[in-house]
Amino acid sequence: MALVAILSGAGVSTDSGIPDYRGPRGLWRQDPEAQKLVTYEHYMRDPEIRRRSWRMRRDTAALRAQPNAAHRAVAELERSGTPVRVLTQNVDGLHQAAGLSARKVVELHGTAHGTTCTRCHARGTMADALRRVGAGEDDPACTVCGGVLKAATVMFGERLDPEVLALAVGVAKACQVFVAVGTTLQVEPAASLAGLAVEHGARLLVVNAEPTPYDALADEVVREPIGTALPTLLKELAGAGA
Repeated sequence: MALVAILSGAGVSTDSGIPDYRGPRGLWRQDPEAQKLVTYEHYMRDPEIRRRSWRMRRDTAALRAQPNAAHRAVAELERSGTPVRVLTQNVDGLHQAAGLSARKVVELHGTAHGTTCTRCHARGTMADALRRVGAGEDDPACTVCGGVLKAATVMFGERLDPEVLALAVGVAKACQVFVAVGTTLQVEPAASLAGLAVEHGARLLVVNAEPTPYDALADEVVREPIGTALPTLLKELAGAGA
C-alpha cells in the first residue's frame, strides 16, 4: 500500500478550541503583540514577556483540549492498515491523544506538554512548571541549573531540531501521497516538505480554507471545513489503497 504523509497545521486543531495563527480570526491578527510571547529573542531578553507567556499557558485551555474529528480520522486511517506518517506543525499532542501511534508522529515544532532549559537543556513537564506558576513563581527557572525555562516548542527565531527535520524530509521523499491540511504552507522549512514530496513523485492534496503557495502543484485542493473534509478524503484514500 502507498505511504500517506500528512502535514498538519493549526487549522486541524481549531475544532478542538485551539485558535490558529494566520487565519482570518487568527491569534496574530487579533493580537500582533502575542507573537512576542513565542519569539525567542523577546522571551530571553524580557522577563515581563516570560511572565506573560507563563500566565498565558496557565490560563489557556489548549493543554486540556480534546481531539476532534480530523485527529480521529487520521488515527482511523492508521487502523485501516494504511501506512501513515504525520508531520505536524502543532504542539498540542492531539494526534497521539486520538490514538495515533506516537512513533508515527513527527512533531516539527516540539511539544507544549514539556519544558526545556535554555542553558543546560534539562527536560521537564509543563504540568510541573505550571504548578510552580500557580504556587507563585511568575517566571520559574530551571531546577537543575537556574537557567531560563521555556516550553519544549520551537519559538520564532529558533531552528528546528536537525534530527526531527531529517525524519520529516525522509518521509516527504518516501511517500506516495502527501496531504497538507490546516496549514498555510508559509512557515519554512515545514512548508517546503510539500514541494519536496511532489519532486519525488507524490500526489499532493491540500485541505485548507485559505489559498496556499503550493495550490498550483496540488492534484486536489479542498476548501471545505476540515472536520468533515478530511475524514471523507482519508476514507477515500484508505478505500483506494491510497
